[in-house]
Amino acid sequence: MLNKYARAFFTRVLTPFAAFLLRRGVSPDAVTLIGTAGVVAGALVFFPRGEFFWGTIVITLFVFSDLVDGNMARQAGISSRWGAFLDSTLDRVADGAIFGGFALWYAGKGDDNVLCAVSIFCLASGQVVSYTKARGESIGLPVAVNGLVERAERLVISLVAAGLAGLHAFGVPGVDVLLPIALWIVAAGSAVTLGQRVVTVRREAAEADAAPAAGGSGAAS
Repeated sequence: MLNKYARAFFTRVLTPFAAFLLRRGVSPDAVTLIGTAGVVAGALVFFPRGEFFWGTIVITLFVFSDLVDGNMARQAGISSRWGAFLDSTLDRVADGAIFGGFALWYAGKGDDNVLCAVSIFCLASGQVVSYTKARGESIGLPVAVNGLVERAERLVISLVAAGLAGLHAFGVPGVDVLLPIALWIVAAGSAVTLGQRVVTVRREAAEADAAPAAGGSGAAS
């Protein structure tokens, strides 16, 4: 749901910046690569050390590249299959770095094996949720379901919680519990979303497989 409304809003907001980059000769692919590098650096440099506030700030500065690159491609009239592939692939890399950073913290100084496992589950389930849709579409199915927690929801929930939890280092009491709560929410929501997509693909596949048989039966009669 956030994908639908937030993306439309930020696309309008970022359109002038995208136009500025095009005038400067920056390519959409360059923005995609730089944005992903920034997210990965922010996640893997700050999160494993427990510096969640600053890590979230750095990631937020770069995560909007996911909207800017597509906007630039559309304005320049150079949208391509390669650009879409690169964007989707590097999104998975960025997501893996974020939840991997959480896992590294809990495996190290965070000293919580359960939350380390939950972080890894968030990482893996997020990748599989995206894969189920891509795989379903690759075999000709519409996969007509969004699901409870998509990529936008996963990032907003986890990063907002991480940023607020990071305020604990500045003396704000009680906020350190927000990140564990968020990770459990993302894990549960991702599991539900995965189930929704698998059920949808199974139903659509059964309908698609039955359609030729029904058509053949009608022709024979």
